[in-house]
Amino acid sequence: MKADVVVVGGGTAGFGAAVAAGRAGLDVHLLEAGPKVGGVMAFCPGMPWGAAYPMGTIVGGLMEDLSNRLFAMQPPAAEARPCTLANFGPEIQYDHDIATITMFEMLEEAGVHVHLGATAIEPVMNGDRIGAIRYADRGGVHDMAAGMVIDASGDGDISAKSGVPFELGDGKGNMMAVTLSFHMLGADWDRVFAEPDPYFRRFAAKGISEGRLHEDLHQLYLMRGFHRDTVFCNSVVVRGVDGTRPDQISAATQEGRRRCLQLAEFLRADVPGFEEARMASLGPTVGVRETRKLQGMIRVSGADLARGRKFSDGIVACDNPIDDVMRAGSEMTHDAMIEEGGYYTIPLRALIPETIENLMFAGRILSADPTAFASVRGMPQCMAMGQAAGVAAAFAIRDGCTVQAVDRARVVEELVRQGVRGIGGRALTPA
Repeated sequence: MKADVVVVGGGTAGFGAAVAAGRAGLDVHLLEAGPKVGGVMAFCPGMPWGAAYPMGTIVGGLMEDLSNRLFAMQPPAAEARPCTLANFGPEIQYDHDIATITMFEMLEEAGVHVHLGATAIEPVMNGDRIGAIRYADRGGVHDMAAGMVIDASGDGDISAKSGVPFELGDGKGNMMAVTLSFHMLGADWDRVFAEPDPYFRRFAAKGISEGRLHEDLHQLYLMRGFHRDTVFCNSVVVRGVDGTRPDQISAATQEGRRRCLQLAEFLRADVPGFEEARMASLGPTVGVRETRKLQGMIRVSGADLARGRKFSDGIVACDNPIDDVMRAGSEMTHDAMIEEGGYYTIPLRALIPETIENLMFAGRILSADPTAFASVRGMPQCMAMGQAAGVAAAFAIRDGCTVQAVDRARVVEELVRQGVRGIGGRALTPA
C-alpha cells in the first residue's frame, strides 16, 4: 500500500493532521491502535476540551469547526462553560459519543482512510527518510509506503525508532501521574456543588484519615458533566507509571479501577447529593499525560511562556496554566504562567525534527521543556498542532522539499485562512 501521508495515532492531534491533509487533497491513511478515534476522549470519556478559549476567544480552525457542529445540533451536543478550577478559562463540555461520531464524519468528508485496530510497529528507514510504516492488524503485518509521516501517537514511538532524540518525562524519567476517570449518574447537582470548596478537600481528608481513600486523593476533581445530574470524576491518579511500558499501564489500570470503586462508594456514603448516584463510564484504560518529549528544531521553554512569546511560526494560541499532575515528588498545580490578558503561541518548528526529512510530530510529544509541556498539552492545542502538521505536509509534498525546508510563513498564512486565530501577527479576537 502507498499513501501521500500516513498519520500514526487517532487522538485529537492525529484527527487534526488527517483532516487537514485530507482537505488539502492528499491520499491520507490514519492508523489507530484502538477501536475509536479521540485519544483522551476515548480513554477518559467526558474529559472537557480545556484551553479552547485563550483570553476568552476560541482558538479557531478545526477545533472551532468541530465545536460549531456540536453547538448547532438540536438539542446542542456541546456548550462552553467556565471551568471551576483555578486559573483555567472557559472549556467545552460535550456529549462524548456524538462528538466521536462527528469526528468520524469529518474524517470521511476529508477522504481519510481510517484503519482501526492498526498498531504502528516501526518505520522502514531509507537514509534520513521514512520509506514506509510497518503496522499490524488482525490481517497480519503490513508495510505502507509514505510520502510524509505524522507521528501523533502520544508516545512518539515511531519518531524515536526513526532516530529522533527524546527525553522521558522531566528528563530524569519522572512522568506525570496517569488517571482513570468515571462518571457518577443520578447525582443532584444543586446539592453536590453547594460545597464551596471546588476541590472537596474536607471530604477527601476524612476519607483518607479513615483509610477509605488513597492518600493521593487529597483533592477531588468533580465537575459537572455535559448532561444534567452527571458528575465527571477526574480524581484517581496513579503515580510512578512509565507510559511507554504496556505492563505498567496494565497494572496501573487495575489499581485505578480499585481506587475508582472506593471513591464512588465514598461519594455515595459521605458527600451530599450522591446518595442515589451510581458509577458509569469507567475509562477502559488509564489516560497517559506524558511520555517522550521529542527534540525538534526548537524547544519551547517555560521562559517563552512566561513572557508571552509569539513565535513568527506560531500555529496556535494558548494561555493555559502550568497543569502539572503529580510527577514524582510534586503535587497538583494549576499555576498561572503568564500575566492575565496575555497568551503565547506554539511554533511549528517544535513539531519538526532536525534531520528526518519526511517526519513531523504533533500533540503531547512536541519539543518542549517540562514546564512548558505542562501548559501546552491541552486537547485543543493538540488538535491545532495536528492541523498545522497536515498543512505543512501538503506544502512539503507539493513543493518537493523536506519538512525542514517548508516555507513556514506560508503554513501560517494558510492556517489563518483556515480560521486559526491569534497567529501570523493577527490579534486573538472573535470573528
